[in-house]
Amino acid sequence: MPAPTAVDKPGALLINLGTPEAPEPGPVRRYLREFLSDPRVIDINPISRWLLLNLVILPFRPARSAAAYRKVWTPEGSPLLVHGRALTAEVQRRLPDWEVRLAMRYGQPSLRDGLAALREAGCDRVVALPLYPQYAASSTGSTIEALYRIAGEMWNTPFITLVPPFYEHPGFIEALAERGRAVLEELRPDHVLFSFHGLPLRHLTKGDPAGHCKADAGCCARISAVNQNCYRAQSHATARALAAALGVAEDGYTVSFQSRLGRTEWIKPYTDELLPALARQGVKRLAVFCPAFVADCLETLEEIGMAASESFRAAGGERLELVPAVNATPRWADAVAALLRASEPPASRRQLPMVTGAAAGAT
Repeated sequence: MPAPTAVDKPGALLINLGTPEAPEPGPVRRYLREFLSDPRVIDINPISRWLLLNLVILPFRPARSAAAYRKVWTPEGSPLLVHGRALTAEVQRRLPDWEVRLAMRYGQPSLRDGLAALREAGCDRVVALPLYPQYAASSTGSTIEALYRIAGEMWNTPFITLVPPFYEHPGFIEALAERGRAVLEELRPDHVLFSFHGLPLRHLTKGDPAGHCKADAGCCARISAVNQNCYRAQSHATARALAAALGVAEDGYTVSFQSRLGRTEWIKPYTDELLPALARQGVKRLAVFCPAFVADCLETLEEIGMAASESFRAAGGERLELVPAVNATPRWADAVAALLRASEPPASRRQLPMVTGAAAGAT
């Protein structure tokens, strides 16, 4: 029998949420329209979503968001995109036999373009890594749904392997801890805050058909079969692992949730309400990690590093220090490469024997 032949060259698709193409109302409006039209993001009936988006959000929010984006925009572009490109290059250096591409769920470079680029590079088999540490239907779920839909439109569909959420993966935790140690050593904070992106509370209960979710501390104290896909439980697991890696005692940190939109109830406690409360309780020096974000972006740099810092000081705090995201640090690039390798099928599954006439008909 002839020697087996490799099926294809491995390809990796690193996927983040997305960013406007420019910090101006027009590009921001296009980005928000695509993002907030997703029924997994604003999960209400289509007519209500259209009315909310077109009559309440899009007439006013793009100008405000564009002003915020201008505060963090770099000469190279959006921080999220800049860090994403740098990470892609670092991972490519670590995986020279792979083709590594960056894609965004919303905006550019698109999922469609990312899959097409891997196909053009000769990759029929793709390992996709959604860069969201904790699972949420509105981020990870939406990305997986869109990825499969786009892949399904191709006549020759790629074979896709998904990297699961890495909320307590040792490489991710150590990369975060490495970013934080220097800040904690210099700041000597009175308290540490782990601020995660928020979600409407109904997103948790919708993902919990068995009715286990109570959204309280006891419910999320450990990961089990009943809450293994719960965003809040995974966030607390990240916080526990990171606190242990940093040597922060249980009473030395708090978990909170930021970036809420609208009047519906979101996961509590809310970061913007907790910050002044901590200041009033006597916390003067506060270190803030944002472990739901692997790249610094509007939500970390402006929302926490600028607006939250100002709010904390106005309430009596002295200094709030944002710990940078893992971005494209060597430790994080090593972890991403390890996550991709771990999801790659063994060589025996990537090679098929050449079967010919008599052999094919043998029994």
